Amino acid sequence: MLENLNKIQIKNPVELIISQIRELISSGAIKPGEKLPPERKLAEHLGVSRGQIREAINKLQFYGIVKVQPQSGTIVTGIGIVALEGLITDILKIENVDFRSLIDTRILLEKEAARLAAKNRTKDDLVELSNALSQYEKKLAQTDDAVEEDLLFHIKIAEASRNTVLKSLMIIITPDIVNNFIQFKVCSDTNNKKTIEEHRKILEMISQQDETGAEKAMEHHLSDIKTFSSTFVKN
Repeated sequence: MLENLNKIQIKNPVELIISQIRELISSGAIKPGEKLPPERKLAEHLGVSRGQIREAINKLQFYGIVKVQPQSGTIVTGIGIVALEGLITDILKIENVDFRSLIDTRILLEKEAARLAAKNRTKDDLVELSNALSQYEKKLAQTDDAVEEDLLFHIKIAEASRNTVLKSLMIIITPDIVNNFIQFKVCSDTNNKKTIEEHRKILEMISQQDETGAEKAMEHHLSDIKTFSSTFVKN
């Protein structure tokens, strides 16, 4: 009898926030170029915490649906409605897909991004990568939560690869992987120090335009994530 019953899945607040923002954009209540209400007002109106509002907005920003501008607020981009509907669906379902496959895909993309970055990087790219790494190290000195700074470093590598499709794919799949990595407490003070050294090694290989070295350094860096995915699947 029980096998004929389906589990009831209750959406978390962040998913509901994203869905409601989608409705605002899709209905034209908020048009491209216009600002979302402030976090405080959204939190009060929806009856959720500002942290949950911030998490939803960060996820929407990762996917290019909104852009957060300091002192200006959160602005809706000009993404098409059809694309928006599909992208929002992907955002809400991403955690229900084959997580191991998602990890394997990320590793393939990241290794190629590192190789191409070593091949195509410019002096400006090296400055951007160095700045991103500095931001990551500075954040880790203050807290264990440096998800956005970690992601930014990897996205800067993808930008340096000069492959826009590769960068777009990484932006789609990486945020949820990194957030799960943090959520399940894979990070620790020891691992953070290790990650910093690995980031430095990747940057060194890219700076030296060593394509093979950059690819191998990235593969080594992501070995813990691959191990984590195996544990995640078993559990």
